[in-house]
Amino acid sequence: MRAFSYEKASDAGDAAARAAEVEGAKFLAGGTNLLDLMKLEIETPVHLIDVNGLGLDEITETDDGGLRIGTLVSNTALMADDRVRRDHPVLTRAIAAGASGQLRNKATTGGNLLQRTRCPYFYDTAMPCNKRAPGSGCAALTEGAFSRQLGVIGTSEACIATHPSDMAVAMRVLDATVETVTSTGMTRRIALEDFHLLPGETPEEETALMPGELITHVTLPAPVGGAQSYHKVRDRASYAFALVSVALIRQPDGTGRVALGGVAPKPWRSSEADAELPNGASAVMARLLEGARPTEENAFKITLAERTLAAMLAEE
Repeated sequence: MRAFSYEKASDAGDAAARAAEVEGAKFLAGGTNLLDLMKLEIETPVHLIDVNGLGLDEITETDDGGLRIGTLVSNTALMADDRVRRDHPVLTRAIAAGASGQLRNKATTGGNLLQRTRCPYFYDTAMPCNKRAPGSGCAALTEGAFSRQLGVIGTSEACIATHPSDMAVAMRVLDATVETVTSTGMTRRIALEDFHLLPGETPEEETALMPGELITHVTLPAPVGGAQSYHKVRDRASYAFALVSVALIRQPDGTGRVALGGVAPKPWRSSEADAELPNGASAVMARLLEGARPTEENAFKITLAERTLAAMLAEE
C-alpha cells in the first residue's frame, strides 16, 4: 500500500470542497472495497477524507411516505429497519444476499453504490484493463479469456465488466434517487437510473458524480406495494457475486417491475420490459436483454435470467 495523508471531515460541504481541491483524494467510509483496492495498488489515493463523523447515519421518513437513507447507514442497519422490511422487502432481501454478516456491518449505503467491479482482470494488475488503466485494452475480450462472470448487455468493445452490488439492483427496481453535495456546496438529486454509467469508450468513468461530489443520502419514494422478491443465482451458496440476480415487484393485476444484476455494468431495467410482465418471463427477457452481446462463456446468462424470473413468477 502506498503512503497517503488522512483527515477527518466534520462537514459534508467542506469534505466535498476538500476532495476537489486535493488531486487524488478519496472519501473513506466503511472502506470494505477501497482498502482492499489500495492494498493491491489498484486504487492509489494520495489523501483520504474520513466522512464517518458527518452524522449521515439515520433513516428518516419523507413527506410523501418514502425513506431518506443517510449515506453512512450500514447495510445491516438498512436491511433490519422495520420500515424497510415492511414497505420495501425486496431491498432487505437483496442486502441479505450480499457479502457476509461482518462486511454488512461495516459497509455503507453510499459505498455500496460505489463498489468497483469484481472482474478478475480488473483485480490482476499484470493484465490490461481499460477500467483500471485507460487505453491499455480489455483482457476479458481476448481469445481464451475467462468471461463467465462478466456482462452480456450494456457492455462495449472497451469493457464487459459488471457492477457487483445486490443492493443497487433492489434500489433500481424501487426507483431510488441519490442525493449529493458538490464541491461548491450545491445539492444534487440523481435518479439511480442515471447514476451508473455504461462503459462506452471510457469505462474508467463509472458514475455521474463530479470531482469531489459526495453522496449524502439515498431516497426511496413512497412504497409501491405488491409482492416483492429478490433471487440471486451464484456459483456457491454464500459470499459470492451474482451470475444473475432478479429483483421483482409484482402487483395483483400482474403488472410490475423487474431489474437484473450480474449481467451489465449497472443495475439493468427498462420500462418497456416492465410492461411485458403480464405476458410472462420470456416476453420480459426478450425486451430487457434485447441487443445482448454475450461471450461464448457467458451466453448461458440469458437463459438463466429468463428461467430465474419464470421460477419467481411461478412462486407468486
